[in-house]
Amino acid sequence: MNIRFLHIIFLLCLSQSFAQTVISGKIISEKNIPLEGASVYFNNTTIGTITNKKGLFRFKIKDGNYILVVSYLGFKTHQLSIDTSKKQKEITIKLQEDNNVLDEILIKKTVYDDDWKYNLNRFKQTLLGRSKLSQECKILNEKDLHFEFNYKTNTLTAIAKKPLKIKHSGLGYLITYDLVDYTLQKNQLFFSGYARYENLRKSVKKKWKRNRQEAFNGSQMHFFRDLINNKYKENGFVVNQFKRVLNPERPSEEKIKSARELIKLNRRNINFSKTISNPTTHLDSALVTVKKARLPKYKDYLYKQNVPYEEIISFENNIPVLVFENHLMVIYTKEIEEENYLIGMFGKRKKASGVQTSNIVLQQGKAFLDRTGITVNPNALFNEGYWGFESFGNMLPLDYIKD
Repeated sequence: MNIRFLHIIFLLCLSQSFAQTVISGKIISEKNIPLEGASVYFNNTTIGTITNKKGLFRFKIKDGNYILVVSYLGFKTHQLSIDTSKKQKEITIKLQEDNNVLDEILIKKTVYDDDWKYNLNRFKQTLLGRSKLSQECKILNEKDLHFEFNYKTNTLTAIAKKPLKIKHSGLGYLITYDLVDYTLQKNQLFFSGYARYENLRKSVKKKWKRNRQEAFNGSQMHFFRDLINNKYKENGFVVNQFKRVLNPERPSEEKIKSARELIKLNRRNINFSKTISNPTTHLDSALVTVKKARLPKYKDYLYKQNVPYEEIISFENNIPVLVFENHLMVIYTKEIEEENYLIGMFGKRKKASGVQTSNIVLQQGKAFLDRTGITVNPNALFNEGYWGFESFGNMLPLDYIKD
């Protein structure tokens, strides 16, 4: 199973400036009551705090554009775009009560049966990933997860009754993740949310520093940062271009459907162990068609190696934009694949290549990039291959700086 996924919503833009500014404010309810203990943080960073008894918070942060996230139990999560390079007055944020939150889930009580355990395992494998580092991620409040599975569409959805607490012993973070959406449909994963990272200890262990650097190397964050600065080639990335077309050897969906209906009508009279080299009847042809349905729906054709920089990225009003024809294959040459990646989701082993290969598939013709190493619009592209394998368990906060 080749999981393809959309990135978590990381709508934060950090400035490269060394100038700092103070951001302060107050969190209140609709009745103007100060909210003590509200969580205030910049999305997907280690920068965050809790409001005091008067509902006040205060940050000192580098100049730049940020998304400030405020969450408080029983209230709707609030997001606010902030440009800290401009003079800021004290920010007052009024949170709205969320009386209807999770009504459907509260009405339908979660049953922690074998189905729930099975869905939890799928959730962890797809969201956290199957990499070596992801094995050191532990969701501390698993029972706050509720799952629904639609058999008709083969779709698994997950809702978290409370923000997930994820302890990452490999990277040294406690991650508070406010899950907004999780949808797994067949082999496509869509997930989004707001993440706050906290160091597990004040002093960062050598192991954590080493693992953080390992997680960064070859990651999409690494590639995008190097791409923006036109340093991706010297740092071990090779970019090729490929087309994706329908597999001519695989029958059309209409033919497959007709073949299955014919087989269903004649099931009692079929010898399924029979080898058919030259079909002589309509039923023989149907059996051959159904066997060919197992072939991949698409084929990829590599047609350009070492794609020039100017054919990958452009700039609109100084904002970097991914824009290219067809699809990109990004190869990181300085690390090999992990064993779990080679084994695959269902134990079907891939042949080792000695490099890490990921695909970028644009969904909207272009994708605006943030200089921290993410896409501004998470729906703008799909990741396939190695980046999909690494998933959440290998992600770093956007204020991570490589040593």
